[in-house]
Amino acid sequence: MGEKTVRTEDVGTGDKTGEMRRVDSLNIEAGKVSGYQGHGAKHSWKTTLSLAIQSVGVVYGDIGTSPLYVYSSTFPDGIKEKDDILGVMSIIIYTIVLVPLLKYVFIVLWANDNGEGGTFAMYSLICRHAKVSLVPNNQPEDREISNYKLDRPSSELKRAQAIKKKLENSRLVQYVLFVITITGTSMVIGDGVLTPCISVLSAVSGLQNGIKSLDQRAVVGISIAILILLFAVQQFGTDKVGFTFAPIILLWFLFLTGIGLYNLITYDITVLKAFNPMYIVTYFQRNGKAAWVSLGGAVLCITGTEAMFADLGHFSVRAIQISFTCFTFPTIVIAYLGQSAYLAKHPGDVATTFYASIPKPLYWPTFVVAVLAAIIASQALITGTFSIIAQSLGLGCFPRVKIVHTSAKNEGQVYIPEINYLLMIACVIITACFKTTEKIGNAYGIAVVSVMIITTCMITLIMLVIWKTSIFLIAIFFVVFIAIEGVYLSSVLFKFVDGGYLPLLFSAVLMVIMAIWHYVHKESYMFEVKNKVSTEYMKQLASNPDIHRIPGMVFLYSDLVQGVPPIFSHFVSNIPSVHSVVVIVTIKSLPVSKVLAEERFIFRQLEPKEYRMFRCVARYGYNDLVEGPKEFEQLLVENLKEFIRMKGVMSEGNSTNSYEEEMQFVQEAMDKGVVYLMGEAQVVAEEKSTWFKKIVVNYIYDSLRKNFRQSDKILAIPRTKLLRVGMTYDI
Repeated sequence: MGEKTVRTEDVGTGDKTGEMRRVDSLNIEAGKVSGYQGHGAKHSWKTTLSLAIQSVGVVYGDIGTSPLYVYSSTFPDGIKEKDDILGVMSIIIYTIVLVPLLKYVFIVLWANDNGEGGTFAMYSLICRHAKVSLVPNNQPEDREISNYKLDRPSSELKRAQAIKKKLENSRLVQYVLFVITITGTSMVIGDGVLTPCISVLSAVSGLQNGIKSLDQRAVVGISIAILILLFAVQQFGTDKVGFTFAPIILLWFLFLTGIGLYNLITYDITVLKAFNPMYIVTYFQRNGKAAWVSLGGAVLCITGTEAMFADLGHFSVRAIQISFTCFTFPTIVIAYLGQSAYLAKHPGDVATTFYASIPKPLYWPTFVVAVLAAIIASQALITGTFSIIAQSLGLGCFPRVKIVHTSAKNEGQVYIPEINYLLMIACVIITACFKTTEKIGNAYGIAVVSVMIITTCMITLIMLVIWKTSIFLIAIFFVVFIAIEGVYLSSVLFKFVDGGYLPLLFSAVLMVIMAIWHYVHKESYMFEVKNKVSTEYMKQLASNPDIHRIPGMVFLYSDLVQGVPPIFSHFVSNIPSVHSVVVIVTIKSLPVSKVLAEERFIFRQLEPKEYRMFRCVARYGYNDLVEGPKEFEQLLVENLKEFIRMKGVMSEGNSTNSYEEEMQFVQEAMDKGVVYLMGEAQVVAEEKSTWFKKIVVNYIYDSLRKNFRQSDKILAIPRTKLLRVGMTYDI
């Protein structure tokens, strides 16, 4: 294609960039920015405090309901000595101080991607600073969008440059980073399954204290009924289900504080001695292996910590810091101190610590609020799972599923019907089979600690490559937290056969699905790159009298970001006709959370010009949702006409006849109807492939593709406008 040099200009304001651009590099539209501030914008103190109050009701449901089951999980065989209570209480205090407070609140939250948190957010942050994405579809103009905010390492910092180079040159390191990412993601999804089970079951078990005749089977049955109801209402969206009942979490924290203070004063205020870390040392000296095994229960006091980071997109770093430090942290510590004080006088009640320690007049109100708080805590993890699956789709790591946008105000709130019902089935089976919070807790601990270790590793990499932190501080961070979390992981793995295998099995299945889907997605992309249509073919096509031009416009979908996909030549060779305007559309996911609407589309006109064939890349962040067909058509055509106008002004000065005629032609083509041309690629392994590859591609991937949604269903393309073209890709 011919190369043209033009001067980029904002026609609306007349401001010139002063930089020479290439038309055929899709650069004209890419230079537009709007000064987007995103989550990095500074909020007033009034707004920050408001967000901090809101976050209590949304983010801390899981960590706030952990007092329901921590002591019963830590002492499954009962309490032997009073000082053991002080030892465990001291472990709980310093675990909460070091992990949620120090690590997450004051360090991890800053590793956000324009305000979005979670494993994929960290991965996207790394992908922007180093070319480690396994699909090579990066474009230089992507770096110019408003919230890319790429600050390259300075030439003085050789360490950051050396690590960046190693990341970009080592395929093994890139695969390892990707595997770590999908492992963390799978574990968080595992949390989404186990949190509803343990939270609801532990809350409902309070009925046995109030109604002595109730057996465990009845508790399990009631829990399953509540879980089914919980998943049934997910379709109404987070803002209607979660935010409506958020004040209940605030009420729950007030109950925790009040009951904790009451027990502390009434039973044994001397448990405050647990702030002395020496009780941890003596606890291990006294109990040895038993103390180490008990850590598997104690670690449940920080379940839900990852939610502070994962749900960051709805709030702000300062809001989360204020709400946890000033409210959540003291509240849950007081709750555990109150339980410790009660157990000092009634060690035999450890199996039902929480409900046994409630003053009788408050028992039933607390039970009702506990059940509602457990439901809301589960809600946060379920919707978090939906968001993670949506992010996975954007990076080509998960089979296609239907994503329903449930909130006009919060773009990150989505509902995925298929995943919702799979989660419900998994929760019902787990609750019915495990029956007690102790057994579920064995599984829960592995999922919680595994995600934390993965976060520690990724934050360390971010410190090295992006933050360019002092190597001394990085070493302290890594050694301290990997040691703490490593000890906890060794403890929870000890209970592998007692239920600990569940999250590992669950995560392994998810990882296999994600890895296979991403592998075939990458190989299909590379097939299109190698077999894209040549410039010579396009010129021959334009001069071929046997090719008929029919009225209207066609959108040809492809994963390629440059060049014409092979599906086009395959179509033309079988049906020798082409619409009067052809737009090759690529829906491209960028390693950012959101892309502004005015920066969504970039274009290039393919040679020969009179063929009226355009290349369009529609860029979306991993938290963006693709518009509906009608809105998408309108936005694309309006931006295409603007591209033609800008190109005409820049190349022809004040002459308007040529580009106005071209714009009119495009509009008329759209008015006559838009057809969606979509390739239906049958991906198969090459004949010379190994038997393992043939099984993965020809059977497992093919089964996933057939049992999940097709592209046209994801994009909601009307059947009357859809034209499929079948083609086989040998990879």
